[in-house]
Amino acid sequence: MTLPPLSAEPIFYLGSFPVTNTMINSLIALGFFLVIGLLLRRSCREQPGKLQNFAEGALEFLFKYFDQVTGSREKTLRFLPIVGSLFFFILFSNWLGLLPGIGSIGIWEVKHGVREFIPLFRPAATDLNTTLAMAVLGVVVSHIVGIMTIGFFRYANKFIKLGSLWQAIRSFNPTKILVAVIELFVGLIEVISEAAKVLSLSLRLFGNIFAGEVLLTVMGTLMAFIVPLPFMMLELIVGVVQATVFSMLVLVYLTVATMEVHAEAH
Repeated sequence: MTLPPLSAEPIFYLGSFPVTNTMINSLIALGFFLVIGLLLRRSCREQPGKLQNFAEGALEFLFKYFDQVTGSREKTLRFLPIVGSLFFFILFSNWLGLLPGIGSIGIWEVKHGVREFIPLFRPAATDLNTTLAMAVLGVVVSHIVGIMTIGFFRYANKFIKLGSLWQAIRSFNPTKILVAVIELFVGLIEVISEAAKVLSLSLRLFGNIFAGEVLLTVMGTLMAFIVPLPFMMLELIVGVVQATVFSMLVLVYLTVATMEVHAEAH
């Protein structure tokens, strides 16, 4: 039994750039959606075919749940390109890792005198670099959209309330000054929490999918065909859950970032 390592294994190099097995799976997923998109573009018509019906049904499914988070169809349509892309990419790449041959087709290499098996294909989310890149993308885009929606200074005031501190100092009211100082430190904590968002998003997805890969590897050594089947069904559900959790959290970040900052009531 060869358990998958934490880091993705390079299959070949383009110059000095390593192409890993998780990158190959990511490229397969991207190629699949590129082909589907081109087919939909060519076959889109008023009387939809099977593929268009399926695509429209999938989008309606997303609209239903996205509207519950955003509270606005306008915001749903605005955020759909990034959140929907993340959802379908994570879902497809997770399910792609369950296909026959993924993790079992590979090459043998001798490293440090030990013969090791390197699979040619590996689920994309088992690479922390991939999950970290998607998490950074989601959080950074939420800040960019927030700044574009409500303005730079009003958005920055969500975190570092320098305006409130200046107004409190001008009022010469000790209570207001104390509250403003506390809000300033709370804002600095909020800045740290933004980095925590990236870590939680990336590590949650990576940990769950990597643990599933290890579980299937262990179960596959017990009895190759019968024992792993229930766990593969479980991984199908996990793939949906993790794609939903990741995309919905990004949607929440985008929605919160575009909310106006309400002034304190007097």
